Amino acid sequence: MANHDEARLFPAFLDLRGRRVLVVGAGAVAARKVDSLLRCAARVTIVAPSACPPIEKLVREGKVTRASREWIEEDLEGMELAFAATDDAAVNAAVARAARALGIAVNVADDAQGSSFLMGSIVDRGPVRIAISTSGASPALARKLRARVEGAVPEGYGRLAALAGRYRAESIGRLPDAAARQRFWDRVIEGPIAALVLEGREAEAANALEKALAEAANARGEGR
Repeated sequence: MANHDEARLFPAFLDLRGRRVLVVGAGAVAARKVDSLLRCAARVTIVAPSACPPIEKLVREGKVTRASREWIEEDLEGMELAFAATDDAAVNAAVARAARALGIAVNVADDAQGSSFLMGSIVDRGPVRIAISTSGASPALARKLRARVEGAVPEGYGRLAALAGRYRAESIGRLPDAAARQRFWDRVIEGPIAALVLEGREAEAANALEKALAEAANARGEGR
């Protein structure tokens, strides 16, 4: 693949629920990728002659499917993503070539140039997910930045996003004007309702949000 510079990488979050994903390799590197994929509810197939204990455990629990052999090109059939995560550069390159020939996006462990997409360093706060990438230039820097972001974004922001998500559809129905709705949510995110969530007082926050939404809807009706 061509150089990964700022103009070439398109940041995106993929919905992998129920999607078929192939992972070639079953060592520690593959295990980390499999863990990320399972968090996204992907259907993971692993192909490798041997496997590390974490992957063996996932197989026993029925969370992944594994073929205990060397990979073959037919393993890519029906897959939507592929990961080449063996400790053999030649095998990884072969997987990448075959995947690209079939139009399947592929990530190659420790090889940004051979990959058609890169995995960011993730800060996971429930519905809030922040991905950090250095375009493959410095994974160590990406990890350092992730640590700094984790310190700046507490777990409460995930709870705040979940609360907002529960009322999103209702807010659209009661505040159909996009500008008014944006002002309402800006007040929620920047005001005392958010503070309640961050303090762990979610029931109070939900009650306050319901009251604020009702007041905003009534004010809109009165202004007609």
